Amino acid sequence: MEERREKDYRLINMDDVEARKVDWLWYPYIPYGKVSIVQGDPGEGKTTFILRLAALLTKGEPLPGEEGQNPRKPINVIYQNAEDGLEDTIKPRLLAAGADCSRVMVIDESLKSLTMTDERLVRAIKETGAKMVVLDPIQAYLGANVDMHRANEIRAVLKRLARIAEECDCAIILIGHMNKASGSKSTYRGLGSIDFQAMARSVLVVGRVKNDPTLRVIAHDKSSLAPEGASIAFRLDKENGFHWEGPCDITVEELLSGTSKGEKTKDAKSFLLEILADGQKSCNEIMDAAKEKGIKKKTLWNAKKELNIDSVKVGSQWYWML
Repeated sequence: MEERREKDYRLINMDDVEARKVDWLWYPYIPYGKVSIVQGDPGEGKTTFILRLAALLTKGEPLPGEEGQNPRKPINVIYQNAEDGLEDTIKPRLLAAGADCSRVMVIDESLKSLTMTDERLVRAIKETGAKMVVLDPIQAYLGANVDMHRANEIRAVLKRLARIAEECDCAIILIGHMNKASGSKSTYRGLGSIDFQAMARSVLVVGRVKNDPTLRVIAHDKSSLAPEGASIAFRLDKENGFHWEGPCDITVEELLSGTSKGEKTKDAKSFLLEILADGQKSCNEIMDAAKEKGIKKKTLWNAKKELNIDSVKVGSQWYWML
């Protein structure tokens, strides 16, 4: 017994640990070699968002915010979904997104359900070289004997999953639903134990803007490895389908509570139209006036872009004009 205990005991000297930087599937939202979570209420667009992301990745096209950057290489994706049919839902959505379906793989679960600790998961990642793995939803892949509300049960499962992500150098994304505790902070809105959020290195929340039901927002709720990214909007409606809208000024708490209702950029636009109604104004003057009204710099620049306001340099001073 003492000999076995001796074998289990090992000290790691931090002087012997080689530091390395984090690589990213999508900076700063989804890191490689780690577990991330995408969560939201049912029907808010989580699966649509992930499939659109997968489509861009399989074609090597830029992700939102990467426009103008160097081209990325197409990657393989493993996508497991326990709620939607492959033939009538997943495949049509992939085709609508323009995905290279030859790069999207699914582990057959017809004879045996897949779990997060399943050796088939590791085998599939290694055989396909997949760089993104999606398990949708979380609770379907925990295993029949694991209670998602018991921290001591899910920690072992999540630790094993994190090890798989690190060993295979792939991004593993868990899709989760939110609970109905509308008054709670976003951190406590995920189904199951809070350890899901604690173990994940990045958490994204997808929801719709309350006064514009076709507008959905991806908000960064947790980021352990980089500064939180800007919220990104996409539009989803029956007539026009899917369309990326770009950065927006809505926080995750505002998105879940409905207090913002997407009005901040609208107020900033009204402010700019009013202050520039009589002609050009210096950038510094506009910034000072906006600050007095409580308008953030990022919101102001978003409003400037939407209004197509021109910037002109006169001497050493910049001026804005309609």
